Amino acid sequence: MSVTVKIPTPLRALTKGEDAVQAQGATVAEVIADLERRYPGFADRVLDGKGVRRFVNIYIGEDDIRFLDGLKSATPDGATLAIIPAVAGG
Repeated sequence: MSVTVKIPTPLRALTKGEDAVQAQGATVAEVIADLERRYPGFADRVLDGKGVRRFVNIYIGEDDIRFLDGLKSATPDGATLAIIPAVAGG
């Protein structure tokens, strides 16, 4: 499946400044693996040993994958996947 991945500013150095890229994969995990093949180091910035990093949110459309099937969540053809770093402050 081909999806559009919105790239947050902190990760754009890996995608040569692109704010959105096309990726292939039937699940979020497969999409991230495709991005890692094309942009080495991408997965390390999004994932840790337990799955998605604590301060990274991933959405398929408007659905947070934490409330779907996590990295196993399906990515339908034409979907938009947004990677959003959490923001903290006070």
